[in-house]
Amino acid sequence: MKSLSSLEEARRVLRVEAQAILNLIETIGSNFEKAVDILLQCKGKVVVSGMGKSGQICRKIAATLASTGTPAFFLHPAEGIHGDLGMLAKEDAIIAISYSGETAELLQIIPLMKRLGLPIVALTGNPISTLAKVSDVVLDLSVREEACPMGLAPTASTTATLALGDALAVALLQKRGFKEEDFALLHPGGSLGRKLLFKVKDLMKTKSAVPLIRSSSDMRQALVEITSKHLGVTGVMNEEGKLIGIITDGDLRRHLKKENDFFNQKPTEMMTKNPKTIHEEELASKAMHLMEKHSITSLFITDESAYPIGIIHLHDLIKAGLA
Repeated sequence: MKSLSSLEEARRVLRVEAQAILNLIETIGSNFEKAVDILLQCKGKVVVSGMGKSGQICRKIAATLASTGTPAFFLHPAEGIHGDLGMLAKEDAIIAISYSGETAELLQIIPLMKRLGLPIVALTGNPISTLAKVSDVVLDLSVREEACPMGLAPTASTTATLALGDALAVALLQKRGFKEEDFALLHPGGSLGRKLLFKVKDLMKTKSAVPLIRSSSDMRQALVEITSKHLGVTGVMNEEGKLIGIITDGDLRRHLKKENDFFNQKPTEMMTKNPKTIHEEELASKAMHLMEKHSITSLFITDESAYPIGIIHLHDLIKAGLA
């Protein structure tokens, strides 16, 4: 047989594995819905178990389930028969994975699972195997061929198993009404978690760190406030203490060039009226969006009565990982 180039071989492997997944679309049916119902009704944890390469896929499926709202963990069958079966509880459900359906270590731990009354969802390429016979629901993931040219190394079969595990996880996610906010709570270290968990109040500067002057102040006070607070801006309040405008360092430079009597001007003559503001309970990602939309680097935080209670700078958002 003529040997293929590396590029041709890679394309052949990808075609074989892609076809294995496409074939699943035609073979899954009512048993898939039954499997989803079993896992959805599980009041404990979903325990995913398999050996060898299947075991590696099991770990990923368990991790995907856990991160999308279905509590799950991986149980190594060989460790299970040496004490780890103590992890099982009566309200758990099992996903047992073996392409042959005859994996000895996996079959050895099935009796205890049955004794506990745990429902078993089998993912196997052999629907008449021992594993299939002792399971409550069987999902057939048989493939026409492995991508391995010798037909020995699990390749297309493990890819199909992984895809079917993802299908289960996503179907459960939808059934549970799992939302972006729920995902963020389980992924506080990820970028989505930061975007959906951080609120403006978590990052804003408050009290003496907020640059503010009264409308009755002079421009020397405005200059001192902008310089000392290191934010390039100061808010302007009326006599009631409500925010009515802002002055930026850019405003100062422009007026210094134009006006000879700069220091005799009032802040109200130089300020930008009706500045963009945000509420402290808003998501920090919304503050980022406002800054980008209006090409500004700071937002004042006001309460319902327009009193300034804080300020958030673009650098605060960048440091928090929202950029």
